[in-house]
Amino acid sequence: MTSFGDFPPENNRNTSSQADDNPWERKVLQDLAFAAIKEQRASRRWSYVFKGLVLLYLVAIFIVAMSGNTEIQSHTQAHTALVDINGVIAADADANADTIVTGIRDAFDNEQAQGLILRLNTPGGSPVQAGIINDEIKRLKQTRPNFPVYAVIQDVCASGGYYIAASANEIYADKASIVGSIGVRMDSFGFTDVIEKIGVERRSLTAGENKAFLDPFLPMKEHDIQHAKSMLNNIHQQFIDVVKAGRGDKLADDPDLFSGLFWSGEQALPLGLIDGLANSSTVAREIIGAETIVDYTPQPNYLDRFAGRFGTSIGQAITQLSTLKVQ
Repeated sequence: MTSFGDFPPENNRNTSSQADDNPWERKVLQDLAFAAIKEQRASRRWSYVFKGLVLLYLVAIFIVAMSGNTEIQSHTQAHTALVDINGVIAADADANADTIVTGIRDAFDNEQAQGLILRLNTPGGSPVQAGIINDEIKRLKQTRPNFPVYAVIQDVCASGGYYIAASANEIYADKASIVGSIGVRMDSFGFTDVIEKIGVERRSLTAGENKAFLDPFLPMKEHDIQHAKSMLNNIHQQFIDVVKAGRGDKLADDPDLFSGLFWSGEQALPLGLIDGLANSSTVAREIIGAETIVDYTPQPNYLDRFAGRFGTSIGQAITQLSTLKVQ
């Protein structure tokens, strides 16, 4: 009886002879086998990756949900409200009027909030955005007169940042904070000499004699300069009026106060630009009297961001997997 693996000697010789005569067939079979094994391993590896990403996604959802529940619970107890104003103040930046005003309104609406801290760390920015925030704070203070607003400066509060801070009942800073820069500026560049050197002809068609106002490719006109200065002076005076209205008699009689200069927190104190040296925790604990701080700053939807990144990761993974199959 013949079992598996037992072949007559002559069959063995014939098979060996055929394999030796056709070495390329053996190579093709080996390549196909290795390719199949490689694809199986790759499939298992990407399966692990997908499962890991799904698990990470679920964990992120759980964390966001839990943090949201904690924040809601903390709003039901007496606390100090906090709104952060970080970075450049601009309509397309995180520190924009719509976002900041939303957080401030939420703080005013919560009766458990004992006071509001505006924590500022900004070099300034748009006078329009800063003005909207300042106006809204003054309006809200009329609706809830006993709700104090304090500005607390971190590293820097200059220009538009101080425009916002002036709406607070009191302003505090660190002794090394940068405070001030009460002024307005407009920047541009001139390329007239460059055009002449490289032989470029400037062509500009306008309807209206001032439509090419301050064109960087044309020499500056005295009329343009005077008009720009007039506009800047007007906005500067608006800034000065806001600061004087907010700080009142606290301001020192110093000619440099509205010159655009800035000072350290320690220097700003005798100038009346700030009321004291303190941080957010100190103000909440010793001035407002509610040590627990709740952040009312509207946050980006990190869940949506994560979902977008998760989708991008999946797309990249599928692309790489397709590339592996082609190879």
